[in-house]
Amino acid sequence: MTSMFDQFEQASIRSKNNNLSADMNTLDYINMTLEEDIPIFSKTKKDFTPAYKITHAVIENRHLVAALGNGSIFRMDLQSPAIRDEISLSKFTGTCRLTNLFLDPTGNHLLITLVPTSKEGGPELLYLSQKSNKLKATTKFRGHEFTEVAWNNLNTSDSTTGPILLGTSRGLIFETEIVLDGEKFFTSGFSSIEQYWRQVFDIGKGSNTPITGLEYFEIPGANRIIIFAATATRLYYFSGKGEQDDKPTLQAIFNRYLNIPEPETYIEVDSNLRYSKLKFYSDNLTTPNFLTWMTGKGVMYGKLQCTSTETLSTIKANSKWISFPKPLYEDYSVSQKFPIAIAVTEFHVLLAYTDTVKGVCLLNEEVVYEDNYNEAFCKLINILKDSRTGDIWVISETAVFQFKVTREERNVWQIFANNQQFELAKKYSRGNEVCYNQVLIKEADMLFDKKEYELSAQIYAEAESSFEEICLKFIQAEQHDALKTFLRRKLDNLKPQDQTQITMIVIWVVELYLNKMEEKRLAGLEQTIAYSDIQKEFETFLALNEVSKCVKNNKSTIYELMASHGDKANLMKLTIVNKDFEQLIRQHIYKNSFFEALEVLKSQNNYELYYQFTPILIREVPKHMVKALIENSRKLSAVRLLPALVSCEGEHHSKEVIKYLEYAIDKQKNTNKSLHNLLLSLYAKYDTSKLLDYLDAQGNELSLINFDVHFALRLCQEKNLTKACVHLSSLLGLWESAVDIALEINLDLAREIANKPPEEDIELRKKLWLKIAQFVVGGKNDIQKAMEFLKRCDLIRIEDILPFFSDFVTIEHFKEAICTSLNEYNQHIQDLKEEMEEATKSAETVREDIQTFRNRCTYINSCDVCDICSVMILIRPFYIFPCQHKFHSDCLREELEPLLGPGKKNKLSELDKRLISLTRVDNVSMSSTGMSNIDICRADIDNIVASECLYCGENMIRNIDKPFLDDIEYERIKREWE
Repeated sequence: MTSMFDQFEQASIRSKNNNLSADMNTLDYINMTLEEDIPIFSKTKKDFTPAYKITHAVIENRHLVAALGNGSIFRMDLQSPAIRDEISLSKFTGTCRLTNLFLDPTGNHLLITLVPTSKEGGPELLYLSQKSNKLKATTKFRGHEFTEVAWNNLNTSDSTTGPILLGTSRGLIFETEIVLDGEKFFTSGFSSIEQYWRQVFDIGKGSNTPITGLEYFEIPGANRIIIFAATATRLYYFSGKGEQDDKPTLQAIFNRYLNIPEPETYIEVDSNLRYSKLKFYSDNLTTPNFLTWMTGKGVMYGKLQCTSTETLSTIKANSKWISFPKPLYEDYSVSQKFPIAIAVTEFHVLLAYTDTVKGVCLLNEEVVYEDNYNEAFCKLINILKDSRTGDIWVISETAVFQFKVTREERNVWQIFANNQQFELAKKYSRGNEVCYNQVLIKEADMLFDKKEYELSAQIYAEAESSFEEICLKFIQAEQHDALKTFLRRKLDNLKPQDQTQITMIVIWVVELYLNKMEEKRLAGLEQTIAYSDIQKEFETFLALNEVSKCVKNNKSTIYELMASHGDKANLMKLTIVNKDFEQLIRQHIYKNSFFEALEVLKSQNNYELYYQFTPILIREVPKHMVKALIENSRKLSAVRLLPALVSCEGEHHSKEVIKYLEYAIDKQKNTNKSLHNLLLSLYAKYDTSKLLDYLDAQGNELSLINFDVHFALRLCQEKNLTKACVHLSSLLGLWESAVDIALEINLDLAREIANKPPEEDIELRKKLWLKIAQFVVGGKNDIQKAMEFLKRCDLIRIEDILPFFSDFVTIEHFKEAICTSLNEYNQHIQDLKEEMEEATKSAETVREDIQTFRNRCTYINSCDVCDICSVMILIRPFYIFPCQHKFHSDCLREELEPLLGPGKKNKLSELDKRLISLTRVDNVSMSSTGMSNIDICRADIDNIVASECLYCGENMIRNIDKPFLDDIEYERIKREWE
């Protein structure tokens, strides 16, 4: 791509009559294909060959009426050529000759003009209806040679012509209306058919000035009538309101011009022709769009407005003259040839010569068509346009040709564009994307050259042109406002999938707005209306749907852009609109508005932002930040907030952190070790009064304590917190160290610590008490305190503390204590002797029971049966227990195995395999005990299977809750019962 936006694929072949069709595809290219080269004008010869030469012809509403050389009138329906007839004029042509035919737009009413061939008689005007083949003479118009007829274009009746105007060879204009009486019309003879008749104007003023063109139009809805009359050198214009109720209808219009100087009623030209041709073009059959008036000077082409303000002057101002085309090889020996008739289309005029038809463009006077007729068709006599259908017909003396007009507007857009008539150029190029685009570019270039930059930017945005080139033009001209307009309009024309282009344009437009506002701020114009207008425009731009989406997708870029221009206000507004709370909080912090930042943080639901901004806010507004953390504690993780809490320094901040940690630990029951360690360290630094309460609340069970005891001990040692060190040392089992530290504080505390070790660890407890005793007795020789100490502790005797006294202390001081101690020893010895005697007696009893059990026997009868299978016990190996339960060995194993644990089951299986292998290999090998290996193996099996009675042993007790039926058996029995 040579451009970021829409590019053109150039056509390789162009011709004057070619048309380019375009369609836009998803890649924004314009694909152009050449249409078939069809000329604007083409002719077709109709299958019609008259028996005689045609002298005059008219066509309206697809009805052809021709005057033939044999003096007859030929009529044919062009839609149904078989419908034709021929009417003889022999009754009149004996003394007269036919000069003209006039057919109304409906094709129902025909007027025929006759002039005498001798001085005898006068001109005649005949009438012929489409419904009849009988001619009617108009009695009131005898003596006048009629050269033109202005028909009523709104009339649709086939029995009346409505008000019509007739122009004569002497410049007189008559108004009349021909009405048919159905019964009277078909009677023989000639009777008057004019309902009324009146001369309404005289152009000739007594001179023989033939009227060569006459038309009138009634403008629908405006109650206004305009009339055009032409002579060889003059074009007259009349307008006004007609008389709706009175006859003649048009008389009042002409009366207005009786008192006006005659030169103000016409346009006059120099012409050496004795005739002129007046034709009109209308796209709605009623109101003309423009007129063409052919004279010897050329063809006058004038646009009509058909309004009440239109005058002859405005018509003249809106007109131009088109020269007749020169022949390709001009013969100066032959006089110039002039057209004999003309036909008008929307953009062309067809000039009919006796042997040629030429098509000239009304807009640029270029000849676009030329067709020569050979002698086989004889000379041309007329070119006609059907006012109802718009069909064009060329009539020669021996043939009829129909002209087809094919898209005559195909190239007019270029003409309008070259003439800077861009609205018309766009109108006629709108169906062709390439042509329409060229018009837009030309219009935009023209406006740019005129320095109308804003308008040119709007047009450039609609065109498919080089994006970079247009932007560069505005940049070089330093027209940043126009560039902004262009970019905004271009943005509107982009498709949703053009995300890259949208992003680029949005960022560029934002940059232009920011530059403009920055210039105003630097100039001190921030409070002016101009700045306010730019701000509103910028906000409107940001509110656009596609812009809003783009900004959200490129927030960081837009924010950085605004920050680079120092536009904090817009940056703040944008973050609020986009609900970009992160950026909004950053902006508040950037402005040191910490309370506002905290309020924004509390108002949104993205709790991740708490972890992001708590480190800053807790340092700046600790009390309010901690309050916010506590209020949202259910949705926040205290552990993730730990880095922010650790970063706080100073007593004020730390006390607020302590509040949050106490809430998290006491209310939320948070057991995270890091949180507890932090709280403990803060207690140690700033609030030692709460430290011991906290340690006591944690308990003395090391596994249930939530802080790191070693860390706490080290911290307390650094801070010289001796009471806490005593507690922590005792938790770690450092009893000796705990007692040593406690002795420095309080003797009672040391005694309390000495009593904490387990009671079974007598040596440790004794050792601790000895430390205390040494502290109490050592160096003081206070016999009284020593005695009191011995009374409080049962583990220490007088002999234990004697080493702590000096050598000068006599035994008399300890006489009582020593006697008490000896008595206790004596009593203890007596207790030991009694215990030894009882143990000796118990051993003798056990020996006697063992001997008795060895000599005990049990009798088995032949009729005894197994308690499991109820089969005679003696037929298979069996077991008998002291409780008299008897079991076959296999029955017992079958019942016992499900009750055994996995270990015994595996052991029993291994013994079975071993027994089988020993039986096969060696039956007599002996072990060190004097028993064979087989006997040892069997003894091991018996120890497992027969260690206790199946019904009386511990297995039965352990399985007392086992159901009698397992699930599978239960379901089977249940189904059987059903």
